[in-house]
Amino acid sequence: MNDNLAYQEEIWEEIINGQPVLMSPRPTTNHNRVSGNIYFLFKRHLKGHTCEPFDDGMELYLTDKDRFIPDMMVVCDRNKIKSDGVYGAPDLVVEVLSPSSLKRDRGYKMTAYEQAGVKEYWLVNPADKSLEQYISQDGHFVLHEVYVIHPDYLLKKMSEEEIAAIPTEFKCSLYNDLIIKLEDVFENVD
Repeated sequence: MNDNLAYQEEIWEEIINGQPVLMSPRPTTNHNRVSGNIYFLFKRHLKGHTCEPFDDGMELYLTDKDRFIPDMMVVCDRNKIKSDGVYGAPDLVVEVLSPSSLKRDRGYKMTAYEQAGVKEYWLVNPADKSLEQYISQDGHFVLHEVYVIHPDYLLKKMSEEEIAAIPTEFKCSLYNDLIIKLEDVFENVD
């Protein structure tokens, strides 16, 4: 361990169902690229609006037993935003998947977000350049669509009609005027 304080790494933890869970190892370059790309899409779109996006690092006090650090979230109720974090359900939550968080993001955390009243939830996988969009309907997340940037070797095996049918952009359910392009989400991801 390096005793030089200038080189000490901050250790982040979430509280999941009342239990502390270390968030390590720190995210990869592609993980940071994806979460940053998504944050900037919303930051640009929401400039001058009531809703505010927050990128990785902002604590979310979702319930008495759950304190998460989502990769990105949008909060429209400004009363939930405090100096030390967000208190209560955001409107949109994005979790960028990694091998160490996959089970929690798809399992407990997804259920906690659903029960708290999050309106839209995204699971984004940099490894296969996919994005799952879940929208709350009657208090339950329903998979709206899975968007994927297909690798070139698969595209070469598809017909022109199949390629034309692949969605390359979509709308966030919260904003009719915000079109998300997959190429922007996965920009610079290798």
